[in-house]
Amino acid sequence: MANINSTSNLKQQFKDNKQLRMITYAVVGVLVILLGYLAYRQFVFVPKNDKSKGAYYEGLNYASKDSTDKAIETLEPVVKKYDGTIGGENAQFVLGRQYMEKGNFKKALTTLEGVNVSDTYVKVYAIGLQGDCYSEMGKYQEAFDKYVKAAETNENEKTSPEFLFKAAQVAEVELKDFEKATELYEKIRDNYSVYAGQKQIDKYIAKTKNTKKK
Repeated sequence: MANINSTSNLKQQFKDNKQLRMITYAVVGVLVILLGYLAYRQFVFVPKNDKSKGAYYEGLNYASKDSTDKAIETLEPVVKKYDGTIGGENAQFVLGRQYMEKGNFKKALTTLEGVNVSDTYVKVYAIGLQGDCYSEMGKYQEAFDKYVKAAETNENEKTSPEFLFKAAQVAEVELKDFEKATELYEKIRDNYSVYAGQKQIDKYIAKTKNTKKK
């Protein structure tokens, strides 16, 4: 009898206490969402993600053989089917590059902007290629901004100086911002000696400094 009364009291308290009801419903709602997410990930996303990893190899193979049209034809359905998976995002990166090969820079830009990957170099080059698209479209300030962003994304000895150099070239040749170009060339010289030596960076510094003084 005591247990029945205790249960009845709890039910009455729950009924009378609006704040308690709201907290309870919120907690239950969160648990339902969490369990739904875990079930989706385990039974839907993980298998799909694993399957996607090999789905874009055929398109990549066509791209490596410069069969651009076939690569695009093969990759487009892969991107659509596996969007958000590892294979789908890698396919989207390759597809964006193929659009560039066809000279469709606007479509390439949109495609590359949608690439979301954890792989360091793919992420950096997706940004850098956006810079190339803007440059081909004559939008040099946007190209400059993308090159700088690519250089600063996961700073390393390979991609950082490569995109700093591209940014400096755009600043010098297209934007006529010789001070900024000098600053970037000097950054390459001071922080990336191997790359600086390959590009003989001092001659670029001398040129932009002299131009700036005119």
